[in-house]
Amino acid sequence: MKLTETFQNIGEDLTRLIDSVVESVFSGIIITDTKGLILYSNSSSEKILGMKKEEVNNKAFAAIIADKGVNKALLNPNFTIERNAIFKGRDITIRISPFFKDNNHIFNLIILKNVFYDTTDQQFELTKLEQSLDVMKDVLDHEYQGMVLVDAEGNIVKFNYEKLLGIKEKDVIGKHVDEVIDNTRLHIVIKTGKKEVNDIQKIQGKDMIANRIPIVKDGKVLGAIGSVLFKDVRELKSLVHRIETYEKNVDKYKGEIKMMHEATYSFDHIITQNKRMEHLKEVAKRAADSNSTVLIKGESGTGKEYFAHGIHKASYRRYGAFVRINCAAIPKELLEAELFGYEEGAFTGAKKEGKLGKLEIANGGTVLLDEIGIMPLEMQTKLLRVLEEREFERIGGTERIDLDIRVIASTNEELEEAIAKGKFRQDLYYRLNVIRLNIPPLRDRLDDIPLLSEHMVEDLSNKLGIQPKKISQETMEIFQSYQWPGNVRELRNVIESALNLVKGNIICPEHLPDHMTYRVKEEVDSSDENKLLLKDVVAKAEIEAIREALKESDGNRTEAAKILGIHRTALYKKIDAYGLDINEL
Repeated sequence: MKLTETFQNIGEDLTRLIDSVVESVFSGIIITDTKGLILYSNSSSEKILGMKKEEVNNKAFAAIIADKGVNKALLNPNFTIERNAIFKGRDITIRISPFFKDNNHIFNLIILKNVFYDTTDQQFELTKLEQSLDVMKDVLDHEYQGMVLVDAEGNIVKFNYEKLLGIKEKDVIGKHVDEVIDNTRLHIVIKTGKKEVNDIQKIQGKDMIANRIPIVKDGKVLGAIGSVLFKDVRELKSLVHRIETYEKNVDKYKGEIKMMHEATYSFDHIITQNKRMEHLKEVAKRAADSNSTVLIKGESGTGKEYFAHGIHKASYRRYGAFVRINCAAIPKELLEAELFGYEEGAFTGAKKEGKLGKLEIANGGTVLLDEIGIMPLEMQTKLLRVLEEREFERIGGTERIDLDIRVIASTNEELEEAIAKGKFRQDLYYRLNVIRLNIPPLRDRLDDIPLLSEHMVEDLSNKLGIQPKKISQETMEIFQSYQWPGNVRELRNVIESALNLVKGNIICPEHLPDHMTYRVKEEVDSSDENKLLLKDVVAKAEIEAIREALKESDGNRTEAAKILGIHRTALYKKIDAYGLDINEL
């Protein structure tokens, strides 16, 4: 089917011109009806899809590209969307723009692009693409009440101002536009090649709002299109009223759109030379290749969110939203509404227009359930059902919404203990604990402190607009003897504080918080070189006991745990904490 057949109502001359433009662009252009049935596809769509036009036309778009988000947008259009999809092993960008006339949805314009392509012989095509898409957008995006098409000389080839001006087309074809339309500037637009949009033009004594668009192909102006959007400026009043109505609906989404963003950090932001951390980064990178749920365990400030961001950014979902939900920060009575959203009038105090839930916003992307251990039991039950069924309903709604998300959960709680106390569901724990990352505290990776400190000094100096400083040896010794209860976050805060206090080029102990220098001095004064701290004695004894138990049980950790009289999970944690390699025991 030709594009001229799709747009019969806009005239033969104009549709021939549009056909020529659309066939010349490098992007694939597809037009569907309101049910997603393909009415038209250009030559470039054949190359991108690897299918002949005859194979594509008159088929449902959903039968060709099976992407739930894309096909849902085709059937329930509200605004232009753009998303990436995997098609035949390649990344393609799909942009869907619904078109309306008299508030009725009439068709969808779909633009396909390869995310990566060979540019050696396509620079010229890209230049034409920019020019041609500008024409298509300007022609199709501006609804008009009258339209005139002129050639390169300014002579009229198409005219449908009869209702607006009372002039018949047959009486003006071939005439110069300046002879027919008052105060026209179409002949000037042809000379300048510059479009004029939303310009006030007095025609037959009335101020009308007009667009004038040059038609450009291969860098040459072929003609121009003039159209009237409003036959009287006073019509804008009704438009303003319509816009105010739309704004009320848009308010429903404003707050949620702010939450939709790409992940900020990548694995490169995890600075380490510690073997345990390097291993965790490798595990996380492998996890990014799958869609399995990840549970990240670690104390506050250890960098759990960095790993979550990194997994999302390295995954195929990197073009989707990354939504963080802090389960501890949302009151339990509001948590369900925040997760699932609600319909209009769902409960007392609900927004009149309803609200989207965080899970729906994250659809197609990744959701981070931060502080999952704090989630109330009732919500844990509902979350488990959603994770298993991959669909949910908004509060007060009946429509089942398909859910396509990657779930990452993080906690600083001991979930095993919470299960034993009846505060966390065991079945939800198993659903979340598919891939486990245990992030060690900073006190267990002291070899990272010099590297982290150097990186933080450089980064913070740039942000503060000051020259980078050096850290004295004495200060570094304090850093490496301090316990860092706030972990990496606390180290960053200490360095930022010191950078603000130091006057010279070296960060010395006097630039550190008092509690750090006092504790170190106290430890030095109360100990000597030959005295062992209690924690060191206990650690040494535990390591020796674990070695003996594993040796006696031939490396069977379950049996070793029984010998030691502790739970198997506790044994795993101790082996992990002490960095023991059971293959060498």
